[in-house]
Amino acid sequence: MGDEVILLDYWPSMFGMRTRVALEEKNIKFDYREQDLFNKSPILLEMNPVHKKIPVLIHNGKPVCESLIQVEYIDETWPGDNPFLPSDPYQRAQAKFWGDFIDKKVYGPTRLIWGAKGEEQEAGTKEFIEMLKMLESELGDKTYFGGETFGYVDIALIGFYCWFDVLEKCGNFSIEAECPKLIAWAKRCMKRESVAKSLPDSDKITKFVPELKKKIGIE
Repeated sequence: MGDEVILLDYWPSMFGMRTRVALEEKNIKFDYREQDLFNKSPILLEMNPVHKKIPVLIHNGKPVCESLIQVEYIDETWPGDNPFLPSDPYQRAQAKFWGDFIDKKVYGPTRLIWGAKGEEQEAGTKEFIEMLKMLESELGDKTYFGGETFGYVDIALIGFYCWFDVLEKCGNFSIEAECPKLIAWAKRCMKRESVAKSLPDSDKITKFVPELKKKIGIE
């Protein structure tokens, strides 16, 4: 009997995209179950009773929550010949540091860019560009964040790329003008089948944001 892998997810989630990319990279077949975050399903509430959030990876009936923990779990459960994390303890720690940085520092400003106005939006845009410049500095001239190998930090960040167009339109700025190496990296990632399959089209995200704002009461 093979593994049963289910993913509870929401298509525009840059966090869920991480788990999708990781599963695709390892060629793991999974049952994708789209969730309505405004009317949470019994299975989501049962499998993630603490946070009640997506994504939830369910492997043989056991839930694994939080996207970066899922990426690590996938890497350890199906090691194969393409590890996401380096074997060297220091390099591994550095990769986890940058994954944590993306979670704590990149997502927050994006909410201000598409969800706020005036000075608050401007502050979000400024902070977002600063965070991206730090990531671009860490990337340097490497192909991927881990060197020649697509891995953990790439997976942590790439889901944000399909949101870049709508963020630029809302905040009236150009990410490519500010961080050209980061955009070149994103385009390299998009050539990978795992990424191309897992990220929605940026136009779809642009059309989705006004709907989202209405649902959460932002006009």
